[in-house]
Amino acid sequence: MELPFQIDLSGKVAVVTGGSGVLGSVLSEALAEAGAKVVILARNKEKIDEVVERIEEKGGECLGYSVDVLDKDELERVHEKVLEKFGPCQILINGAGGNHPKATTSTERLNLEDLEDDMQRTLFDLEPGAVEGLFKLNFLGTLLPTQVFTKDMVEAGQATVINISSMNAYRPLTKIPAYSGAKAAISNFTQWLAVYFADVGIRVNAMAPGFFLTEQNKNLMFKEDGAYSDRAHKILSQTPVERFGNPEELVGTLLWLVDYQSSSFVNGIVVPIDGGFSAYSGV
Repeated sequence: MELPFQIDLSGKVAVVTGGSGVLGSVLSEALAEAGAKVVILARNKEKIDEVVERIEEKGGECLGYSVDVLDKDELERVHEKVLEKFGPCQILINGAGGNHPKATTSTERLNLEDLEDDMQRTLFDLEPGAVEGLFKLNFLGTLLPTQVFTKDMVEAGQATVINISSMNAYRPLTKIPAYSGAKAAISNFTQWLAVYFADVGIRVNAMAPGFFLTEQNKNLMFKEDGAYSDRAHKILSQTPVERFGNPEELVGTLLWLVDYQSSSFVNGIVVPIDGGFSAYSGV
């Protein structure tokens, strides 16, 4: 990976939850390229190993652990392993999260006909368990790793937490009320943490990606023949740059936020990286 600009993270330990996904893996590799010792926490061991291997092949240092970010005891055990092998964490990227189809409506607006159609999922059909699980994954999946790994950062100096929010936090997207609400909670929590940790030297900010093509959304963005779906065309029509983002386009913001020299007075903000989507009124 060619970094957009150079920073020196040598000797720093960076923990990345969700670090084996399409976006998380790019963030992990960028941190390693900048010299950090990277720890990837995710669920899928095979995908974790693939990212670890790519980083190590380029001379980087990386550990990977299959862990449930909702299990604090499991996180504590991994924390002890990280301390033993790499040392205390100075950078935490909270990237674990996701949506759930049973917390998603079938249509953008309610039609009376939908109430009689068993194939349509309306607001009234959203499964409480799915909504609860989604909020746990996104919010508790940020809170618990923060509780565990920021213990290392207190008064360590130049420590930082970066949460992964979404432009859904600015304006809720149609069909995904629970996911939009959960990401809004992440943005709010980012601001709360920034104030809470201000006196002990931990900066907390968030990145809010717009539409990037990932494994989670590819079925929504493409038809079976590979053409863009109607929803994809609608998204692009509301995105001033008229394209989807590339995962590598998150790296510049990441490096700026983690580098103390570049952003030491930046604290408690949520940076949209969305091609102008959140700024466009549609008119």
